[in-house]
Amino acid sequence: MPAQNLFDDLKKALNDFKTFLDSKKAVIKPAIAPLDQLTDGKVSELITTLIDLLNKLKDEVNKLDPSIVPGLQDVTSFSQSVKTLVETSKTLLTKPEQQQAIQSVLDVVGVVGGLGALTTQVKQEVIDLIQAIITDLQFLKS
Repeated sequence: MPAQNLFDDLKKALNDFKTFLDSKKAVIKPAIAPLDQLTDGKVSELITTLIDLLNKLKDEVNKLDPSIVPGLQDVTSFSQSVKTLVETSKTLLTKPEQQQAIQSVLDVVGVVGGLGALTTQVKQEVIDLIQAIITDLQFLKS
């Protein structure tokens, strides 16, 4: 089974959300103002917060430069081996502090493991999707 990839997962989630927005934004937009009246502006606040988060995500993705990490593919393979080892050991390590340590390791492995698939093309695709979603969300607020 291929390793789970952080950027493939992110790209899929962004694509799914973008596809949803493309098919529903004409229906959602007219509902924003009445919903804002019912919720004291919470719907517009939600959209603004989502736009802010997406801008922060875009900034973080922009900062990633896999070319500066020598042996990134090997580190990715290493992280997948660590994940397999830790997940296999999970059933024997049942104390709460052990479970916390396991989760901490798995969280780091999830990030590092996904970096191996980050190419300039994938990075740009993710950034373009984020920007397209931001544009759609701004349209909903206008």
